[in-house]
This record gives sequence, C-alpha cells and structure tokens, in this order.
Amino acid sequence: MGPDKPTYKKIIRLAPKLIIVIALLLLINFTMMESVVIGTLEKGLVFSLLALGIFISFRILDIPDLSVDGTFTLGVAVSVMNAFNGSPIKGIILAVVAGAVAGCVTGILITKLNVQPILAGIITMTALYSINLTIMERPNISLYRKDTIYTMAKDIFGEDYYKLVVSAIVLLIASLLLFMFLKTQAGMSLRATGDNEYMVRASSINSDRMKILGFAIANALVSLSGAMYTQYSSAGDSNSGTGMLVVGLASIIIGEIFFTKHTILFGILSAITGAIAYRYILAFAMNLGMDSNYTKLFSAVIVAVAIALPAIKQLIGRTAKRFSKENR
Repeated sequence: MGPDKPTYKKIIRLAPKLIIVIALLLLINFTMMESVVIGTLEKGLVFSLLALGIFISFRILDIPDLSVDGTFTLGVAVSVMNAFNGSPIKGIILAVVAGAVAGCVTGILITKLNVQPILAGIITMTALYSINLTIMERPNISLYRKDTIYTMAKDIFGEDYYKLVVSAIVLLIASLLLFMFLKTQAGMSLRATGDNEYMVRASSINSDRMKILGFAIANALVSLSGAMYTQYSSAGDSNSGTGMLVVGLASIIIGEIFFTKHTILFGILSAITGAIAYRYILAFAMNLGMDSNYTKLFSAVIVAVAIALPAIKQLIGRTAKRFSKENR
C-alpha cells in the first residue's frame, strides 16, 4: 500500500522547504568563515528593503514595475553624494523621498496617461539613468574616509557587528511602518485595489490614487535599499541597479517557499527571509568558484526555477499518485 493522499501531499509540500533549510545550514556551517556568514547576513538585511519594495508592486498591486533598476541607483546616487559631502543621514532621507517621487511618476504614467505598466517602468528607468549620472557627476564615487551611518554607529555597537545592527534596525523600522500602514484604511484600500480594481471603484475609492501611492511606497523602499547599500559598501556606482528587479523577484519567490499563507505579515516575512536566503545561496555559489560575472545569470536561473516550482510540484504529485496506485 502506498501513502494515502494527504500524507504524500504534505511530504511534497514540505520537501522544498526542508531541502533549502538543510542546504543553507550545511553551506553556512561547513563552507563559510564567520566573517562571510556575518557579511552575507548584513547584505541580506539591506536587500530585504529591495524585496519589500518589489513585494508592494508585484504582489499587492499585481503590476510589474520595471523602474526598480533605475530607482535603486537613484537611492545610490542621492545617498552617496550627501555622504560624500558630510551628510549621510540626510542622504538616506532624501533617497527615500526621491524614490517616492520616481514611483509617483511611474504611477502617473500608468493611471493618468494610460501608458502600459511595462512601458511606463521602462520610460522611468531610462529617464533615471541620465538623472542619476547628473546627480553623481561621475560614474563612480568612493566614500573612503567619509562618514556613513555605519561608521557613525561603530562606537556605539562595536567594530564587529555595527553594520549588522544598523541594517537590522533600519529594516525593522521600515517593516513595522509598512505593516502598520497596510493595516490602516488607506493600506486596505491599496490591497483591495490590487485584488479587485473594479470592486474598489464601485466602492467610491480612487483606484488611480491608490496605484500612485503604491508605486511611491514601493520605489521609496527600493531607493532606501540603494541608499543603505552604497553607505554599507562605502562606494557608489551608476550601474549598481542593473538586475535588481530579478534579484528582488528571486528573493520574494524563494521566501514564499517558507511562508505560503497570503497575509501581510507572512508576505513581509517571506520577502525578508527570501532576500537573506538568496544572499546565502549566492555566497555559496561564489565560494565554489563561480565567476562574479555570472551573478546576474545565476539570479535569472533562480527566478526561472522558482517560478517553475509549482509545475514541478504538480509533476511530482502526479508521479507519486500514479506510483501509489500501482503499488496498491
């Protein structure tokens, strides 16, 4: 007798989670030094902000936003210039504002000018390329011997874990604010707009305004991620945003393997968990000798495999069901 239907379905559902958890534990414990483990976690926390931003547009609004690559670099540009001139905290704040403005532009193109979402994102991203170069004045800027929010916290949190603590604090604040907002009336209207726009309009809610607000919040978080990353790495690059949409999507999809319930809390946790897990997977691949030139290809492959997981699970389910019938 083969396993009954509920049993093998549970096994199939849990298998990807168990495989990823075991793989991550193995690579963390046996293949990485402590400094690499901590550094990877720090980057995972920084890029969790990127995943949260893409979670807003991709999961809540259900609209693809291709302006992410440009918005991430916008955060880098604004942050690195202010930090270079001695105002790192101001750079973080202005990066969030700039990202929100860029998101509003994308939202207005979609809602008021009837531009297709994909094309609107491309237009914004293309415009931001020139804007970012104008802000930075040159392709690369180093913050060597310049104050950042990380170096400012070194005396408070110690030299070993100050970057980890700062990244965690910023992520915690952003996550709590996002969670509380999505529980408000405006947040519920935003979520309803993504679920059923026609129902929202019938309820006298301005769906266009909700979309613009959603894009503003999403790109503000993406820009915040870029701002944090440039101060974390003490350098700014005008091409640092390339491929960030794929990275964010990979983080969300990986995280949803762990958190399958479609609630706001689990959505936020899945974005954070996925971003951290993705960084460890990438670090493991680099540790095995993968050329850094292939990191974007690696990200694309992860997204493709993750998107294909439902089809793979269905195939395994059908195979297991057929096998159980043959052995009865």
